[in-house]
Parts: sequence; structure tokens; C-alpha cells
Amino acid sequence: MKTILRISRAELRNLFYSPVAWFLAVVFMVQCAFFYNRIVYAWARMQELGMKTAKFKGFDLSLTKSMFLNPDGMFVNAMSNLYLFIPLLTMGLLSREVNSGSIKLLYSSPIKTRQIVFGKYLAMMVFNLVLITIIGFFMVSAGFNIKSVDYGLLIAASIGFYLLVCAYAAIGLFMSSLTNYQIVSAIGTFIIVLVLSRIGGLWQKFDFVRDLTYFLSISGRAEKMLYGLITTKDLFYFFAVICMFLGFTLLKLRSVREVKPWYIKAARYSGITVVVLLLGYITSRPALIGYWDTTDSQANTIHPRVQKIVKGLGKEPLEVTLYTNLMGKNGSLGLPENRNNYLSELWEYYVRFKPDIEFKYEYYYDAKPDHYLFRAFPGKNIHEIAKELAKSMDLNLSHFRTPEQMKQIIDLEDEDYGLVMQLKYKGRTTFLRTFTDNPWPGEEHVAAAMARLQFPKMPTILFTTGNLERDPNIMGERGYSISTTAKPQRVSLINNGIDIDTINLEYKDIPYDSMNIAALVLADPKTELSETVKKKIQDYIGKGGNFMVLGEPRKEDIVNPVLKPLGVQFEKGVMVQLSKHNAPDMIIPFLTNTATDLAEEVMLLKLKSKQFDSLFIRSETVLPVTTLDSSAFTVKPITIAMPDVWLKKGVLVRDSVPPVYTATEGDFKNDAFHTTVGLTRKINNKEQRIIVAGDADFISNKFLGGDYFGRALYSWLDNNEYPVYSPRPIYKDNLFLITPETADLLITINTWIIPAILAIIGTVIIIRRKRK
Repeated sequence: MKTILRISRAELRNLFYSPVAWFLAVVFMVQCAFFYNRIVYAWARMQELGMKTAKFKGFDLSLTKSMFLNPDGMFVNAMSNLYLFIPLLTMGLLSREVNSGSIKLLYSSPIKTRQIVFGKYLAMMVFNLVLITIIGFFMVSAGFNIKSVDYGLLIAASIGFYLLVCAYAAIGLFMSSLTNYQIVSAIGTFIIVLVLSRIGGLWQKFDFVRDLTYFLSISGRAEKMLYGLITTKDLFYFFAVICMFLGFTLLKLRSVREVKPWYIKAARYSGITVVVLLLGYITSRPALIGYWDTTDSQANTIHPRVQKIVKGLGKEPLEVTLYTNLMGKNGSLGLPENRNNYLSELWEYYVRFKPDIEFKYEYYYDAKPDHYLFRAFPGKNIHEIAKELAKSMDLNLSHFRTPEQMKQIIDLEDEDYGLVMQLKYKGRTTFLRTFTDNPWPGEEHVAAAMARLQFPKMPTILFTTGNLERDPNIMGERGYSISTTAKPQRVSLINNGIDIDTINLEYKDIPYDSMNIAALVLADPKTELSETVKKKIQDYIGKGGNFMVLGEPRKEDIVNPVLKPLGVQFEKGVMVQLSKHNAPDMIIPFLTNTATDLAEEVMLLKLKSKQFDSLFIRSETVLPVTTLDSSAFTVKPITIAMPDVWLKKGVLVRDSVPPVYTATEGDFKNDAFHTTVGLTRKINNKEQRIIVAGDADFISNKFLGGDYFGRALYSWLDNNEYPVYSPRPIYKDNLFLITPETADLLITINTWIIPAILAIIGTVIIIRRKRK
């Protein structure tokens, strides 16, 4: 060990007595300072502007991540340029010894080859710490510049950076042993690093080499660490790459001192490579991978609620089959070349908690008769079109099942032949869908799918029919399918664990035993409810069932007989709110504090935490809800219309001059009209929840299913069991502690003064060395 340290010290003296090391340190300092200070100054100015308004309470993001890890952040840019620095440092590690003749002295001395290699490499590891020290300077600076900086994230990123630069150094050391010319060594190092960075994207169509090239790829191995997730798989990868190239260097130096046939030398190199690949394969098995999420918000770990559902699957295997249609939506994401991205971007988070997930893949082509491809290729049948597509994408069509072959396995017409996953567990199956906006499903969708496999009865929202009510299954603007049954919509209830069904209460009883009924919905009936229907609804409410009533103007008398026993009713008339841009019966109600407790929707959480002063929704043709003295429920307003709204009792003309408030016709104003209310009471040892809304349009397809608010209402009626929300804590590092003037001063200090000091120190050391 002493010999290794002596060699290392000698090599460090050579490094720091040469201008290259100092030049690279100065350039690296300037580069880091440029990217760090530019972002600090820009954000500090934005914060100063924001703080001039009373509403600003901090940025809605992590400043630590933004400054260090965004595409224009310091870490990302420093790592992207590492391949330019390391070859210049390592190019003379061994070639310099050969050119000066000192290698002969080392060979003739009692020093062993491995001591030479380890000593040289240890020197590079120490110099790499200089680069980490420079980065550490900015990390410490961030602690003074940002409130509650996320040091866990920065430490993990630093570890990833250091391992990456050490891997580059091992490659450079090996290339230095191959040639006497330093420039050739530098170019060779650059080429090897480039190959290892790009090899992960090569030959991904072929199953045989996909995992091999993906393992060898150095690109992205430090990426998870950059974002705060340390895994044993990635740690071993860097350890393996370093050991492999150090081993190659040892073999190269030993080959100079011994005469062996070429095939023995080749076998040694091959042996090291095979051992590294074998160990890499073993350590990348899901059951053997360890994880450490260092971020303050556990941003790289699925929510505890989702973890509970995943762990609920137990030791029984879960089978996931990805069905990829050459002609379908998102089909390219399921092709073999994107398989590793599919596993890492979607499933790795869940494999961490259930490593025995088995992944299967099916490829086919099929399309409905009205598919646009039949218009794009007129006169061609589906097989000919598929052949053209496969040719354009450089795919072998024989790897794809025909429509006839696929239907013998499964019929995916109901899934519109899109990219979809089928989950199978203990004989049960369910679909996990992809979407058009952000294709891969989120945590709530995966949790819902896994819950369907575990529980035989998922909660069901029952919509009444028989009186021309709104339909949850149609796509028209009056329908509700976007928020309920639309499979391509990530917000729809069926993709979030809640089933939808309809029932005609005139002819059927409510199926209490065969269904897990979350709520009954009476949505804008247009004909008189029979006594049978009313009685069944009252019986359902009397048993403590959750209920939602959606009314519309001129139909108050149809619904009020159901509402009055609850202690509320709809007022007759239509609400008016004059606006330059909207029709007079378009109302903009605001959400109350009660609304923030409906569900853990992001927008509602922000309103609750005072990140927003207010939130509103859009409603069309609205009735106010009033509370009667006889109410047995606790009634709380969820949305209210403000004082510039009045109730129009007479006829409302929408398409001529603006309506006029006429008290003689019965019009009246109020401080705040309640347009949606929530009713609660304790019954049968549980809380009964009822929603009464004076508008049936705000959760219709016309208004995108009510977006977050509509989903929150359904969640509240389901006692917040589904969707499985996975909210993240509010970022603590969301404020700067410095002013733009201080940030401007930091630019001068970090970009000019400190690098200049480093350059002067290096110059003095080199000049003094030369004088000696």
C-alpha cells in the first residue's frame, strides 16, 4: 500500500506541476460558475418582482433541482462536458513513462504492475475530488442562497458525478497504456467514452443484444443519482466498468513483460469482460437491487398509498403483457427498441416493491374500418398497409400477428387497438391503458389496476335512467363520458378504480348485494319521477347511501320532492351574471374552503395552502340551492356565486340585449348564492355524503368533465378511496435568500475573481517548480 501511495503522490506532483491540470480546474470552475450564477440571477430577479405582489409566497418548484439538474442547470452541463476534460488528464499517465524511459526503471524495480496501475489511478481519483470540491463550493453557496436547500439531492448527484468521472479516468488510463502518443490516447479515450455513451441506443430491436448494450451504456447510469435515487445496480455498474478497464490496463502492461500467444491474451480480456457482464446481469436482477431515495420529498419513490396496494399483491406473481399495435395509438412506444425505456420509465418504480413482476410482449396489427390509414392508402387492404408501415419503420412484419391470429388470443377492439397492458394475477385480468397527452399511466392508474386484481368488487357509481337523465356513456357535450367511462382519458373514473353503471329504478331495485355502490347519481331528469323511483331513492338515502343530485332550470319541480326530505331545495328561476364575453346565464362560481377538503387534487391542495387566493369553475344555466330549517344534515356550501349575480324569475333572453334586473318580476339578489352544497350526517356508524348542485353542465363533456373539481366530487362520494391520490409535499426550497444585486456580485466573484486566484496559484507553483 505504501508503494501505491508513493506512486500516487508522484503522479499528483506531475499533474499539479503541469499547466494542464490547473487550466482544466480553472475552466471547470468558470463553466460551473457560469451556469450556476446565470440561473441564480434570473430567479432572484423573478422573485423580487413576485414579492412586490401580496400573493407571492414562493415558487411552485424545487429551486435546488431547477438550479442544478434542469437542462440548463450546473450538474447537467458539467457532466455533458466531462468527456472533454478527462482525456486531457489521462493521456499521459502511462505514455509519458514510456516516452521518458522511466517505465523501464519501474519494470526493473521490485514494484509490481498492479501497484503501478493502482497508484496512477488513485492519483486520478484524488484529482477528481478537486472537481467535486469545485462543485461542493457551489453546493455550499446554494445553502446560503436558497431556503432549505435539498442537500440529499445534491449529495446523490455528487456521488453520481464522481463515479462517472472515475469511470472515465479508468478508461483513459487503459487508453494511455495502449500507445506512446498522448494525443492518440486522448482521442482513443474520447472515442471509447462516446461509444459507451451511445451504445445503449444501438441494436435495440434485437432481443439478444438489447440487455447487453443497455448494461454497457454509461449514458443515463448517473442520471438516477443526479435526481436523488441511488441504486445498487448503478453503483455496481460503475464499479464494474472501473475494474474492467483497470484489469485491461494490468493485462496490457503485463503483456509487455511476458511472451504469450495472442489467443491466451485475447482469452484473458474476454474472461474479464464475461465476468463483468455476468456479475452485471446478476446484480441487476430486481430482487437483488437496493434503493435509496435521498430527496427530501421522496420524489423517486411511489406514494405510501400506492406502495400498500402493490405490496398487497403478496408473493403471488404478477404478469404484465404489453400489446403493441403497429397501426394503433402510441404504437411506437411499445416497439422492441423502446422496451428498456418502457421498463425504466414506467415499471421500475413498482418493481422496487414487487420484484417478481413478469413482463411479456405481443406485437400485432389491426384497425377499425374507419381508421385514417385506409384513407391514406386508398385501395389497399389492412395487410398491404401494414407491410408499407413496417417497411417505412424498418421492421420485420413477420414479427407481428395478423388481425386473425390476434383475435384467437384476445380481442382488443374495445380498447380501440391502442397500446395497452393487460395485468394478470391469480386468474383475474384487467387493462392498464396509455393516453394521448402524457402516454404512460400515472401512479393512480397503476394503483387502481392492481387494486382491481385484488378486490372482487370495486366501487361503482350508479347513474339513474328512465327519465331522460344525463348519460355517462356518450361523448356529446351533454354527456358525462370524459369524466366517467372514456377509456382514452386519464381522468375518467374507470381508469382510476371506479366503475360506472346505469339503473332504471322503475324496473330494477338497487343491487346492494352484488355491487359495491359508492354513490347514486340523479343527473338532470326531464320527466316526472314516479312514486316507485322516489321511494327507492328515499330508501337508499335512508340506509345511508351517498347520493348526488344535479339540477337544471325549469326542472326544479321534478327534483325538489327528492331534495326536501334532505332539508334543501332548488330555487326557481335562472341565475344571471353579466359579462362582456359570456352569455348572461354563464356563471363563474368560486370554490369555498369546504371544497378544499373534497379530495387531494393538486389545485385544491394549492388553494388550501394559500398558494392561490381563489379558484373558480364555469357553470351554465344554474339554479341556487337553499337550505330549509328542517335539515337533518350538516349543509356546507362548496361553490358560491358572488354579489354581481342575481336570480332571474322571468323569461331570460340570451341572444339579444343584456337582461335587466327587475325586482317587480321577482328577481332578487343575495350576498352569495350557493350553487353546489355538500350534505353530511352520521348514520350506521359512517358518514353519509350527498352532493346537490344547481347545474348539470359543469361536469359534462362540454366542460371536460369538470376537470379536477368533478373528479374531486366523485372521490368525496367514494369516501376518498379512489382515485388513489399520491400528492407530494410542498417544496421547502422554494425561496431565494439573496437579492438580484447580491446575485450580480456573485457572478463577478465566482466567474472572474476565484478562477483568477486559481490561475495565479497554479502559475506560481509551476514557475517555482521550473526554477528548481
